[in-house]
Amino acid sequence: MLSALLRLSLAIDWISERIGRFASLAVLLTALISAGNAFVRYMLDISSNGWLEIQWYLFAGIVMLGAPIVLKYNEHVRVDLIYGKLKGNMPVYVDLFGLIFFLMPVTLLLTYLSWPLLTKMFVSHEMSNNAGGLVRWPAMLMLPLGFGLMCLQGASEIVKRICYLKGMYQMDTHYEKPVQ
Repeated sequence: MLSALLRLSLAIDWISERIGRFASLAVLLTALISAGNAFVRYMLDISSNGWLEIQWYLFAGIVMLGAPIVLKYNEHVRVDLIYGKLKGNMPVYVDLFGLIFFLMPVTLLLTYLSWPLLTKMFVSHEMSNNAGGLVRWPAMLMLPLGFGLMCLQGASEIVKRICYLKGMYQMDTHYEKPVQ
């Protein structure tokens, strides 16, 4: 049973990798659009609210679709009061506690709460109040999609840590406190 869950976990990791690549490309695309907007606005005295809104739509995608891969690579923000001092398997137990009791409930709740908002925006074709603005549902889609993907990646991390503790999976548990 655990080996099947581990295979599913690795498949979730693969999905997070692919979506993370999209998020990293969105960073480049956002920078190019931002530079283009600045050029057009200051050099040609032309502006478009649609292009400005595309920037923050892409930014929403970067954050929400990039978060699962950050969790996979164990590069997420930690409250490092005691974590860096833990030895042996204790960091893995702390990770499991945080994943099970904090990450999973919050991501499940936020996925659940954001879904009706997306549905309402999609059905009503809600538009931006700005002249030349865009429909809003693509930006709102990032909330349930991002939290749902984060929940999947959290489940993957739980499985991998349990398998690590049972000796079925090798993972790097080394933690280096960030330079401050």
